[in-house]
Amino acid sequence: MSKLLQRLSDASKNGVYRVARADAVIDAVKHSGLHLARVTLRKGDGKAEVLRQLARALTFPSWFGGNWDALEDCLADLSWSTAMGDVLLIEGSAAAIEDDIGVLRDVLASTASYWSERRRPFFAVFTSADPVLPELYRERQ
Repeated sequence: MSKLLQRLSDASKNGVYRVARADAVIDAVKHSGLHLARVTLRKGDGKAEVLRQLARALTFPSWFGGNWDALEDCLADLSWSTAMGDVLLIEGSAAAIEDDIGVLRDVLASTASYWSERRRPFFAVFTSADPVLPELYRERQ
């Protein structure tokens, strides 16, 4: 098991992170029992489109309400998921929801904390250089 997969399988390390390259996360999660959900943010998408992408990627039920509260409710449920944990890979430009990126980060951090208490891995990983987010791992130079 790679060090990255070990980290992603450890619920005590749940959180919101950043990585330089998505492929490292994708490769680590393959055949692991973790559910990898991928979302691509594009400038101009807006909050509604980002919430739709999240709902699709995480296979939310039809009752998902399409707002921040509903996102938090669904992320705290995940009863429809048979995976041992979830890795949400968020690629692209945070400018897609520039005004709401802080809200999204807060919802994801709250979710990670919630699942950490229940010993289920939940990681939200942005592929960005955002210095606000800690690095998930550092590649060897």
